[in-house]
Amino acid sequence: MATRMNDVWRAGLRYEPSERWVRAYKNGKLVIDTRRPVVVWREGKTVPQYFFHEDDVDGLVGERSDDSDLAGLVHIPFDAADRWLEEDEPMLGHARDPFARIDVRQSSRHVRIEKDGQLLAESRRPVLLFETGLPTRYYLPREDIVAPVEDSDRHTICPYKGVASYYTVGGHKDIAWYYPDPLPGVEPIKGLVAFWNERARLLDHP
Repeated sequence: MATRMNDVWRAGLRYEPSERWVRAYKNGKLVIDTRRPVVVWREGKTVPQYFFHEDDVDGLVGERSDDSDLAGLVHIPFDAADRWLEEDEPMLGHARDPFARIDVRQSSRHVRIEKDGQLLAESRRPVLLFETGLPTRYYLPREDIVAPVEDSDRHTICPYKGVASYYTVGGHKDIAWYYPDPLPGVEPIKGLVAFWNERARLLDHP
């Protein structure tokens, strides 16, 4: 049995109807046009997915849900279309979680980033990014990186922040990233560099 997000968790599926206007294009053709998408959290999936009423989909074959609460809905993978819009703004990567929140705050914390005893960066002017369900990320000015920096050919997509580019720092491949052109709402992190908390030692001194 599926559960609405505002109900108690009782099964491996949660969902939330939305009134956002979602459109998708493939090869320039409009293939999804709806103002009634359903955001679905499926067990084993780390990000939410959009499900659509079948008559709002044209020219794409979707995966039907076996759950009775989602009867008549189909899941269309994000890579099945070339371009997605939420209202008139581009969507990147996957459906946005309506319960996720991002706060960006200027700080004067003393932050040191180390890896295997090597100092990679040190700053007293970080920008902290707080994102629901994720570790706090510390974005530092490029000038506060003290170890050698090399550009990487890696890029990743975040539906909330935009397209990230990566750096290899101190010989540690792809250990840091930055957003050269972040999405609206997170502009203060533009050009600043964040390190993987999980791969480096982060020392945070008030």
